[in-house]
Amino acid sequence: MKKNNCISFFIIMLLSFSIQAQTKKWTLEECVKYAIDNNISIKQAELDSKNAAIDKKGAIGNFIPSLNSNANHSWNIGLNTDPTTGLKRNQTTQYSSFGAGVGFDIYKGLQNQNTLRKANLSIIAAKYQLTKMQEDVALNVANAFLQVLFNKENLKVQQEQKANNVKQLTRSEELVKAGSVPRGDLLDIKATVASDGQRVVAAENALLISKLSLAQLLQLKDFFDFDVTDDTSIKDENNILAQTPIAVYDKAKEQRTELKIAKTNLEIAEKNVAIAKGAFQPTLQGFYNLNTQISYANVPAFDTNGNIIGTKSPASFSNQFMDNRGQAFGAQLSIPIFNGFSTKNNVERSKVNLEKSKIAVEQEELALQRNVYTAFTDAKGGLNAYESSLAALEARQEAYNYAKEKYAVGMMNSFDFNQSQTLLSAAQSEVLRTKYDYIFKIKILEFYFGIPILKN
Repeated sequence: MKKNNCISFFIIMLLSFSIQAQTKKWTLEECVKYAIDNNISIKQAELDSKNAAIDKKGAIGNFIPSLNSNANHSWNIGLNTDPTTGLKRNQTTQYSSFGAGVGFDIYKGLQNQNTLRKANLSIIAAKYQLTKMQEDVALNVANAFLQVLFNKENLKVQQEQKANNVKQLTRSEELVKAGSVPRGDLLDIKATVASDGQRVVAAENALLISKLSLAQLLQLKDFFDFDVTDDTSIKDENNILAQTPIAVYDKAKEQRTELKIAKTNLEIAEKNVAIAKGAFQPTLQGFYNLNTQISYANVPAFDTNGNIIGTKSPASFSNQFMDNRGQAFGAQLSIPIFNGFSTKNNVERSKVNLEKSKIAVEQEELALQRNVYTAFTDAKGGLNAYESSLAALEARQEAYNYAKEKYAVGMMNSFDFNQSQTLLSAAQSEVLRTKYDYIFKIKILEFYFGIPILKN
């Protein structure tokens, strides 16, 4: 009995958890954070940052001496020179050789130093690219999120409109039975209710598609029960419209990521020019080599007069390894004189890219200025449009109430009454449209002012 009670309790808990999971509604902050953590493009940008860090390791490695070792074992048949004695002998024997060498740059036209500086700048640029990708994703998520909210409220408006017309249909049927209004008015109301049903279906589809778009933007695999919170703020919380366009632009120049990327790329282009010019200068490299040889063949035996009297066994491996050692060290100076204009062309090409980077910085500054002033104007216009739509809705609501009273007493026909309803519905939709358009434009302006969508 106790076992059955435990199983029942466990099933109830699972069902309760499932219901809670299905009814979870995402906030804007949750959507943005989830998208940043899971977006594929952001993951690719993170991999680019790792590549930049690997390139830096390679640049550091240019300062470290290179160390290489080698080993060789050979069989010699016939007449050959014994590398351990220098004598020619006609026999089959085996030889082993071992060596190690160290090479290092003493001077290379400051190319290694400039390559390291470039690698550091590339890491910074990769981080800026990642930040830019995160900002773009956050803006796209915010836009998609507000689109879902707009469609949800629009669906409510259409459902309420249909419910009101259904009530009006019932009232009209009573008036037709009482002979107060002609039957044609009843048919008009029925047609209006049918049209309302179509608008409700269209609003439901628009809401479903907007939810699907947002879920795909978040990389959600299970989006059938996906939903967002309904609460939104229509006010300018940060009082961003109190700022002047110049103040917003000055702040944007300090913080906007796209401008930082352009300036960092300009510094990278300057380092590329310095690296290319370094190839004109002489290079000085140092080296040190150590080698030894071992023979496995018998060696000649000499008498006191230096005559060969026979052969004897070779020295031991360890003795030969130590006795046959040789060393070499020195420095190599290389002075470039002519290489088919290759170095000169690389320098010229780097200078061209440097000029392009300078132009790119200027273009970003102009584009940023244009975008800031456009965003400020759009936000101001969005506020005015929203306030105007509210005033228009209030007037349409009063006109509809007046038309409803006239229609109820038979002083207005169904066509004029439907026109009043249509105008009211259009005014309600316009309020929703301007509301969310204004919210998004405020977010854009805050974005340029350095106020992130996702606050840490």
